[in-house]
Order: sequence, then C-alpha cells, then structure tokens
Amino acid sequence: MRVLILWADNDSTNLGVRALASGAESLVNRIWPESHIDFQSFGDGAAPVWINTRSLLENSLTRNRSIVDWIASYDLVLDMRWGDSFSDIYGIRRLAAMNALSSLARRANVPVVMGPQTIGPFKSRLGRRIGLQALHTASAVITRDSTSARYSKMLGRTPDAESTDVVFAIPVFDRGQNADVAVNVSGLLWQRNPHVDYAAYQGTVVDLCTSLRDAGRRVTIFSHVLDSRDPDNDEPALADLQSQLGSEVGRFTPGSLDDVRAFCSSARIVVGSRMHACLNSLSVGTPAIPLSYSRKFEPLLGDLGWRRNIDLTAGTNHAASALAMIESSISAEEVAAVRCRADELLANAEKVLVEVAS
Repeated sequence: MRVLILWADNDSTNLGVRALASGAESLVNRIWPESHIDFQSFGDGAAPVWINTRSLLENSLTRNRSIVDWIASYDLVLDMRWGDSFSDIYGIRRLAAMNALSSLARRANVPVVMGPQTIGPFKSRLGRRIGLQALHTASAVITRDSTSARYSKMLGRTPDAESTDVVFAIPVFDRGQNADVAVNVSGLLWQRNPHVDYAAYQGTVVDLCTSLRDAGRRVTIFSHVLDSRDPDNDEPALADLQSQLGSEVGRFTPGSLDDVRAFCSSARIVVGSRMHACLNSLSVGTPAIPLSYSRKFEPLLGDLGWRRNIDLTAGTNHAASALAMIESSISAEEVAAVRCRADELLANAEKVLVEVAS
C-alpha cells in the first residue's frame, strides 16, 4: 500500500503539525504495517516539483501533468489539512491551494480521504463554496469532533466517520516524573492576533505562573512551536515571560516531537495554549488544562470525556480558573479513560480507510 499524506509535515517547526504527521503515519501503519508513506505540504516534499500556489495553478489549468502523474503512483491520499486549516479563517488563498492539490489527486483517480480534522468554519461565501467542493468530491470525510460532524452535515455532506485527533495513534512510552507544572506559552497569542486580547492573555499567563511559584509549585514554561523566521513561534514569548518571572521559573525548549512528548510525560500537569501541547499531554497520560481560543478545542476534548477547558474568549479571571483546576484532584483513571475513548474513535477512522482502499 502506497499512501500519500497531505498537509502534515515531519519537519515543521510547529510540533502540532509534526504530531499530525506522526499520528497519521501511525494510523496508516495500524492498518497496513508494511505500507510506503510519503508526505507533502507547501515547499519541498515527495512531489517532483516545489509545491506552491504557482505550481498548483499551472498543473490545474494547463496540460502539465507532473503532479497528477506523480500522485497516480499512490493507492490512497490522506488529506490532513494541518488539522484545522479546512476553513477560511486563515485566508482563502491557503484553502484554495490545499483544495487544488486534492483536486489533482482526484484527477489522478486516486481516492482522497479527508483525515480526522476540524471542518470549518467558513465565514465567506467563496470560502464556503471552496469547502463544499472538497467535501462533496472527497472519497470519504472523517471529522475529529462532533461539532465538525454536525457542521459538515449542515453543509450537505454527512461524514463517513466521527473520530478524534491522530496524535492518539502515536505509540506511548513509559512515563517519568521529574517535572511539576508545565506551562505552554503561545507566541501566536502573545502578540496582536485575531483570536484573543493579547494583553489580557499575557496577564493571564504571568498571573498564573506567579501564583503557582508563590504557592511553592515548580513551574516550567515550554514552547510547542520552535524558533524560526515565522513570527508565529513560541520562543520570543518564552524569553519575554522568563524575563518577567526570573530564574525561579524553569524553561524547556524541545528539539523534536519526541522531546516534547517526553517532557509532557514527565510533568504532573500541563497547562497549554497550543491545542496539541494539551493533546500530546493527554495522549501520554498527563492531565492537561487547555487555555483555548478557538472552536477546535472544546468539542474535540468533550468528545473524549475531558471537560477541563478554559475559554479565553469568554469570561474573566482565567488565571484563577486555571489555578483552581490545577489544585483539584485529577485521577489517573480519568486520564486513562481519555485514551480508551480515543482508541474507540480512531477505530472508526481505520474502518473508513480500509473500506475506501478495498
């Protein structure tokens, strides 16, 4: 079985995108252990050409068949859309380009499955139109939460399965225990952004870390998007935060997905502003308290039976709410139940992939 995974990248500086790549690969290998798997996002990859808007447009509108002929060598395309990019909230250009590559795969007569992901929202008429095209032409659609399933159905495409995030398909190693409270700080939210009031977010994180430190808890702040030229990375935010808090607060910078999963495994509890910082934690057996900023958080976690979530877009006193959750008793059985539910939901995705490929 030759499988092409689109829009998930093992080399991304965003460790959430790496988790999608590793999780998608693990999901495929559960079904076909001897499969050959390639990845492709924007830029370099398995494709014979550099993938960008120009190359996709050229292959879509001309007789150039380089991308089509390449995709035709695969048995299945798993379209992951970076987990939450099947939407126009990040711009029409990104949505249209991703759709173009999926359309070329269908032209190659290779089945395209939209892997477990968030569906929507589409706020513009054009975005909705592009989204509808992808939903109705996909060989199968798998959502990673019940709200996305309802949204897809509202758009006229009943999903073939409701599943969960593929991070739960990544193998789990034995846990250590040498960290206390690990706090993931989002560089996206630390600066001006379309999601939350950045000054209020900074205040929440500073207040939370200060309160934990003053209560005698050992706090370690950590990044989940590595340093790069992209302004959306966590390292500058961590540097700013540590300059305010001092050396009594530790700092951890992972170098890989395995690094961050091992670190999360070693913590007693994780507070995360990046969704996959929380999902990585829960998937390795560590309780997580999300500081959520978009629709993608609560439904996915709720479907797993995990009700601890702080919505930064609503209410006030978020630091106090997080502190109360940290101080509450969270049993190992409660976290283990999340993994059991995740395995049940991933089985839904496996069934669809088998049916499409048969």
